[in-house]
Amino acid sequence: MTLHRPAGTLADDRDPVRLTAEDAGWRYTGLRVIELAPGETRTLSTGEYEAFVLPLSGSCVVRADALVLELRGRESVFTRVTDFAYVPRDADVALSSAGGAVLAMPMAKCGRRLSPKYGPAEEVPVEVRGAGRATRQVNNFGVPGVWAHADKLNACELITPDGNWSSYPPHKHDEASACEVVNEEIYYFRIAGRDGVTPSREGFGMHRTYTAEVDENVAVRDGDVFLVPRGYHGPCVAAPGYPMYYLNVLAGPAPERSMAFCDDPAHAWVRDGWTGEQPDPRCPVTGPEGRSSWN
Repeated sequence: MTLHRPAGTLADDRDPVRLTAEDAGWRYTGLRVIELAPGETRTLSTGEYEAFVLPLSGSCVVRADALVLELRGRESVFTRVTDFAYVPRDADVALSSAGGAVLAMPMAKCGRRLSPKYGPAEEVPVEVRGAGRATRQVNNFGVPGVWAHADKLNACELITPDGNWSSYPPHKHDEASACEVVNEEIYYFRIAGRDGVTPSREGFGMHRTYTAEVDENVAVRDGDVFLVPRGYHGPCVAAPGYPMYYLNVLAGPAPERSMAFCDDPAHAWVRDGWTGEQPDPRCPVTGPEGRSSWN
């Protein structure tokens, strides 16, 4: 399995990413990134997948099962926490945008068919995790305990200020044990350019995934995808000057949704050091009203 998928390698016509579970070589998790031109309407069939509709830039209207959900989006992933929508399996979903938009659709194969549902930005918990140079922002829009309206799908967003480390300590979720469940995971990266707001291929970050057989340490750029079928993963490191965003998509066979994981015991001690260390004041970078006063 090829784990690192650079920008463009998963493109489908003019859409930047189209990744099914079969394409990834696993059973549950997928991702689409869709570009809508101003005034365009696109109709998609979800098939076996439930999905979130998450504006990365621009705003949109989602129509599914005779419901109309208006999503107030954002200029970029580095400017605001966004509205989102849940759409069920076996649905025809119409997506439209008056001004144009780029939309992410994290997906998971599932058995239960639920109803469409709107998620307002104001109800997305924004968490500041870690401390010091391991401080990052987590937008917990589609995680268990926050969003119950899904069968298999879990998703969240992370923003790592430039120069910081996230997804750290390294952790895994590839077996059913006392501290973890089995989840396939997708990382979808956006890297800001020099203004700290506009995604650009100029910048870069680093990502590591490792097992007894594999040790991948790669430079990731804007629009790249990384697949984590198993093993420890982390850190993700934002190069100085280039803030990093990534969308995490997880799903697995457990009957109840969970994102439980186990730290690599060789590095778990790092968490204890955060107790006496202050978080980076640049976090949170964004909220539902826009960028914080620190940024």
